[in-house]
Amino acid sequence: MSKKNINSVTVFSPGRINLIGEHIDYNGGNVLPAAINRKLNLNFNKTHSNLCLVESFDKGKFEFDIDKPLVKSDTHWENYIYGVINEIKKTCNNKLGGFECFITSDLPIGAGISSSAALSCGFSKGLNELFDLGLSDLELIKISHAAEHDFVGIKCGVMDQFAVIMGKIKKLLILNCETLNYKLIDADFKAFKIVLLNTNVSHNLASSEYNIRRQECNMALSIIQNQYNEYKFLADVPEKIIFSLKKNFKKNIYHRALFVSRENKRTLKAAELIQRGKIEEFGNLMYHTHRELSKYYEVSCKELDFLVDFTKNISNVIGSRMMGGGFGGCTINLVQETYVNEFIELANKAYKAKFNINLSSIIVAISNGVEATKTI
Repeated sequence: MSKKNINSVTVFSPGRINLIGEHIDYNGGNVLPAAINRKLNLNFNKTHSNLCLVESFDKGKFEFDIDKPLVKSDTHWENYIYGVINEIKKTCNNKLGGFECFITSDLPIGAGISSSAALSCGFSKGLNELFDLGLSDLELIKISHAAEHDFVGIKCGVMDQFAVIMGKIKKLLILNCETLNYKLIDADFKAFKIVLLNTNVSHNLASSEYNIRRQECNMALSIIQNQYNEYKFLADVPEKIIFSLKKNFKKNIYHRALFVSRENKRTLKAAELIQRGKIEEFGNLMYHTHRELSKYYEVSCKELDFLVDFTKNISNVIGSRMMGGGFGGCTINLVQETYVNEFIELANKAYKAKFNINLSSIIVAISNGVEATKTI
C-alpha cells in the first residue's frame, strides 16, 4: 500500500507489566515484562493542511503546526506527543504532514503499567503507518524511549517501550537492557492469575525520586569503576564486590547498588523457575524484591507495603510486590484463580478500613504489543 493511499490508521497500544526486575533497566540489567490486554486506542486521520489536532477523551486536546518548531508544553502528557514528533523529524525529515489523532483508553493512568509508554509507542507506530515512514520496531522503540528520556525529562530505561512494542500474547520477554537481546518464554502460571491492585495514590515524589535513583546508581558505579573499571553497568557488578567496597559508599548509595546487583540475579533466577514450572518459588522471589525495593531502594510507600503485607498470610496468594516506578501505583499479585474474586473483595475491605481509599483491581491477560490497521 503506497503512502499517498493511506488516509487513516487505528492503533491499539497496550500497557505492560513487569514480573520482576524493577529499576534495573537503566542499570543495564535483565527484566521480565509482558504487554497486557488493557490498551490505548489511537485513531489517526490525515488532514489537508499543516495543522495537527490531538484529542484525548480523558485529558483534553491541543493543536500545533507540524512545520513549526516544537515548544515544550506546560501540560505534561502533551510532551510525549511532541517528543515523538521531534524524534521522528530527526530521523525522517520532511515526511510528516497534518493529521488528527483521537485517543481513548481503558488503561489506568498512574497505576505503574506504563500508560506513558503506551502513548509514546502507540503514537510513533501510528505516524509510522500513516505516513509510510518505514521505521522498524527497534527504531520505534528508540524513538519512543528518546521522547520520554530527552523531551519529557524522565530518565527511564528502555524496558517499557520494548515490552509495549515487542510483546506477544501468552509470552514473557526476558530482555537484557544493555544489549537489547531478548527471548520469549511461555507465560504459564498454571492455576494462578495475575491480579493488579491499584492503590489509587500517586505521591509527588515519583518523578523526582526516579531521576534521583538513577543519579545514585551512577554514583555507585563510578565508585566501583575506580577499582574495577571492567564493569560498564551496575547490574553486572557481583554482590561480593559491592560488599568489599562498603566503606567507600554512603549508606544509601550502598543500598542502591546492593539492590541492583541482587535484583538482576533474581530476574535471571525467576525466568528459570517459570520455565521449569516452579511458580510458587517464583512467587517467593517477588516478596524478596518488594522487601528490598521498600528497604534498600526506598521507592515504596505505606499503601504499597500494606497491600503486600496483607497477602503474606493468605495461602492462595503465592507472590506479591510493588510494580513500576513506585510511590504509588499497583501491586502485582499471583492469586489462585478460584480465589481471585474473594481476594479482591477482602483486599479492598482491608485497604478501605486502613486508608479510607477504594482499591481498583485489574485481572491481567498477557497480550500482543502495539498493533495497527490501515484504511485507504
